[in-house]
Amino acid sequence: MEVAMVKDLQQDASLEKRRYMELCRQGRVFNARNRIIGGDTQAWDVQVHDRKIKEATEKARHETFAADMKHNDKVICILHDRERRDRKQLCRAINDFQQSFQKPETRREFDLSDPLALKKDLPARVSDNDMRNTISGMQKFMGEDLNFHERKRFQQEQNREWSLQQHREWERARADHKLAEDFHTQTRLKFDETARDLQKLEGLTRKEVCAAVKEFNKNQVMELAERKRQEKQKEQEDNMTEITNLLHGDLLSENPQQAASSFGPHRVVPDRWKGMSKEQLEEIRFTQKQQIQEKLRLQEEECQHNMDWDRRKIQKARASLLHERQQQRLQRELRRALDCSNLSLAKEQHLRKKQMDEASTSQPTEDYFSQFNTRSR
Repeated sequence: MEVAMVKDLQQDASLEKRRYMELCRQGRVFNARNRIIGGDTQAWDVQVHDRKIKEATEKARHETFAADMKHNDKVICILHDRERRDRKQLCRAINDFQQSFQKPETRREFDLSDPLALKKDLPARVSDNDMRNTISGMQKFMGEDLNFHERKRFQQEQNREWSLQQHREWERARADHKLAEDFHTQTRLKFDETARDLQKLEGLTRKEVCAAVKEFNKNQVMELAERKRQEKQKEQEDNMTEITNLLHGDLLSENPQQAASSFGPHRVVPDRWKGMSKEQLEEIRFTQKQQIQEKLRLQEEECQHNMDWDRRKIQKARASLLHERQQQRLQRELRRALDCSNLSLAKEQHLRKKQMDEASTSQPTEDYFSQFNTRSR
């Protein structure tokens, strides 16, 4: 007798579940009455339910992450404020120590960075002939001597003389410019008079040209009117000729022979055809009656074929229903056997768990008493 393992029972249960799902799917697909073409609504409902569960799980996970992020941000802000406060206190302590124990006057190199050193020292130049003002010292340049005010007054007098001379030159240049403008004005007046004479001559010439063009256009209009009159007269003569030909032709007289084609007796000329004869109409009606009878016969055959097909579908549905009932009976028997085996396994696991709980309960009590004895010692 072989012992059924838990793994084997799970595998058998998964196979039976898959087989049962496949039978259910076949029943839905091959059922001609309840079948839905193009999709499985139950599977879609299951997918929608799973998606909603997944979205709720994702939302809860995101909310947990958001709460953790807020907590971390708050901790970071607190630590940042504490670090800034500590740094500020450290800087304040350093400044207090420097002001108390590291004054500038106590430094060895204070004479190099004394802010009052320039006030205590002699000026850079006492006079223009000072012996300390060497070339490399760069303390005396051109224009920076001590008689600066006298030299500046002399330069102002010189600039005034230059300005007066420049003004006299400007007056002379303005007089020359005025003479040139007067000469230019006289020249422009002469040019304007010559242009006016040329404009008058051009106006006379334009009038003569317009008169000639007007005469030419008048002649052209007369020739065009004569040509139109001749064309209209010719068109009227052609129309009268065409009307006469139509009145005496076969088109308006409705001669049936004019529709005969040169390609054979079974063909006609479309623009001359006056309709079918009585024999042709009777032949067409006879053909239509035959077609109606043939259509009725085909409809009766199709109806008989549909009745046979419905009878076959009913028989097939009945056979599938019997097969499904048999499969359900087999499934119930298998389920009953599986429940019995699961019940025995559950009882065995419950006994094992009870034994393990009793063993674990006795062990911590012994450990506790041993720790108490060691502490009392």
